Amino acid sequence: MLRVVEDREYNRLAHPGVNRETVGVWAGSAQRIRAPILKPPIIPDGFMRAVVVALVVALIPRAQAQPQAKPYVPSPSSWETRRPGEAGFDSTKLAAAVVFAQGADNQWPTDLNEEIKIITAKEPYPEILGPVKDRARSNGLILRHGYIVAEWGNTHQVDMTFSVAKSYLATVAGLAYDRKLIPDLRAPEGASIKDGGFDSPHNAKITWAMHLTQTSEWEGTLWDKPDVADRRLGYDRKLGEPGTIWEYNDVRVNRMALSLLRLFRRPLPEVFKESIGDPIGMNEGWVWHGYRNAYVEIDGRRMQSVSGGGHWGGGFWASTRDHARFGLLAARMGNWGGKQLVSEEWYRLATTPSPIKPVYGYMWWLNTDRQQYPAAPASSFFALGAGGNVIWIDREHDLVAVVRWFDTAKVNEFIRLVLDALTDGKP
Repeated sequence: MLRVVEDREYNRLAHPGVNRETVGVWAGSAQRIRAPILKPPIIPDGFMRAVVVALVVALIPRAQAQPQAKPYVPSPSSWETRRPGEAGFDSTKLAAAVVFAQGADNQWPTDLNEEIKIITAKEPYPEILGPVKDRARSNGLILRHGYIVAEWGNTHQVDMTFSVAKSYLATVAGLAYDRKLIPDLRAPEGASIKDGGFDSPHNAKITWAMHLTQTSEWEGTLWDKPDVADRRLGYDRKLGEPGTIWEYNDVRVNRMALSLLRLFRRPLPEVFKESIGDPIGMNEGWVWHGYRNAYVEIDGRRMQSVSGGGHWGGGFWASTRDHARFGLLAARMGNWGGKQLVSEEWYRLATTPSPIKPVYGYMWWLNTDRQQYPAAPASSFFALGAGGNVIWIDREHDLVAVVRWFDTAKVNEFIRLVLDALTDGKP
């Protein structure tokens, strides 16, 4: 399904005493909506100058008194759309960006079990521990000022999203920070978490900030996966001091998820649903899985600890539309319809470049010096997952885009086409 709204042709209508035009609009279903636009009659110059002065004097106090409208956010049950011209896009160019996206499927098999087995085949511990499901074909949508301006493919199917889950996990960490469960991000994690995972002299040095920036160098085994299972810089390499090496490592991310579970003393999906998912209207069946053996008992209750990715199955599964709501919350710096769900301070911290890896913050990918995607503003940030799952947040243009199962080599060109279609606010 392709839904891009276009401004097209103009038809003149006769009406006694008034010049009037009617705009014809194509809205995807071939429906035409006629909206009258009045043209003012010709008025003598002297009279017009007097009227203009009077209007300026009269309107200034009213303009100053009018409250500023809240940025639009969709309700839980509906999402308003806008024609590209209404949202500052050239409709022809935006349609070209969508057509490009429709041809950018990553060509992975729809059976993701098959693909994960290929990815993990050469790993020392390749066993899949979490659930896996078949994927949809490539799909996506584009938001401007919160409104849907383009949408294609099946954006309602709940799918795996791999490491996009890390940005969700970081946002839950933001809730813990806001609630003072993490009073100091530079404090040792082991000062709060007493489950044996930080008892060794090496692990005792690890801080919350190190875990969030993937520089922890945590050493140990969790859910039958030793940290060497995902040492991508070398399975046999010597560990560095915590905070000195950046390495993408799902075992360590899952260790942080367990630490957050112990802080909240509640399953993280419950915390997320209550504090973020429900308030922003994520209601298309999202689910956050852990591994089949990832259970602990807290306060007499057996709880599953979630995974921060789908590398060995599991992770955060959601529809494209629900991901777009999550992305819009990030674009609004945690504010949804006037209610601050996550603090602005947290999003500023989360999108601050880490010294060791400037294109990475607190489990959000950054575009520092445009290193990640040269076509995007340097201020853009992203939730990225294997298989071309992308949430792109561009606060500079009040724009959010989500693409799924996208050829990663084509993401930068897609971004270029979308930004080139803007007719206002270009950098």
